[in-house]
Amino acid sequence: MAGRDFGEVAERLRRSTVQISMERSRYGSGSGIIWTADGVIITNAHVVRADRARVELWDGREFDAELTARDARRDLAALRIPERDLPAATAGDSSALRPGELVLAVGNPLGFIGALTTGVVHALGPMRGIGRQPWVQAAVRLAPGNSGGPLANARGQAIGVNTMIAAGGLALAVPSNAVADFLRRGANRPMLGITVCPVPLDDRGSIALVVLEVAPHAPAATASILIGDLLRGANGKLFRSVDDLADAIDTAAGGILTLQFARGDHRRMREVVVRFEAGSVEAA
Repeated sequence: MAGRDFGEVAERLRRSTVQISMERSRYGSGSGIIWTADGVIITNAHVVRADRARVELWDGREFDAELTARDARRDLAALRIPERDLPAATAGDSSALRPGELVLAVGNPLGFIGALTTGVVHALGPMRGIGRQPWVQAAVRLAPGNSGGPLANARGQAIGVNTMIAAGGLALAVPSNAVADFLRRGANRPMLGITVCPVPLDDRGSIALVVLEVAPHAPAATASILIGDLLRGANGKLFRSVDDLADAIDTAAGGILTLQFARGDHRRMREVVVRFEAGSVEAA
């Protein structure tokens, strides 16, 4: 790619990248992607933890944005701002990526607006230890504030949403095809309203999910789940992956889920019944 062509691709990506901030948030700000010209912004669910956010465009204009969909399991959120004719990114086909392919990441890390880094695709698929969901794994340098920004191919097509840094320094991005599925689904799936971290329990593959956060008024809070609880299983089946909890929520008969957990004395198992309200929007 000629230098001039690369510069044009980079500039288009910068114009399609926004800065997202949450009022009175201790989590700072993140990035987002203008997905459609009529105001749809895609970012990470962990960037948007309320039903409203502030979005700043590349030209300095600011808008109040409304949360329209959120999927904490896939770490995706959709916002909408009241503006049209925006410089939307062009979505690419993430399944067409190949190891060694050049990629570009744009975001707002550490206060640097529109920062760009380059690297190569390492792999496309699940990452051991964080479930069965596929990731675009790339050797790209990310920093706090990059979350929610675009990962693009050499043609400037958004093929991922930058999300986290894995062990070894690899950048993980939600594939663009997963974003398309998320937008097609539209309605939010039921959610407990918690943030968890998996910890191994034994050499047979069993894990526990440590509760790190509980959103106020969410189903988990109503069921008296507390920070520090160890979730061990659902409906009598022990967890072996983070995805096991998500699968149990998705298939909860009648919107009712029975969780097995430990609190304090981790040798003592307890049970709690969680009820999901029909059509409710997830809180975390």
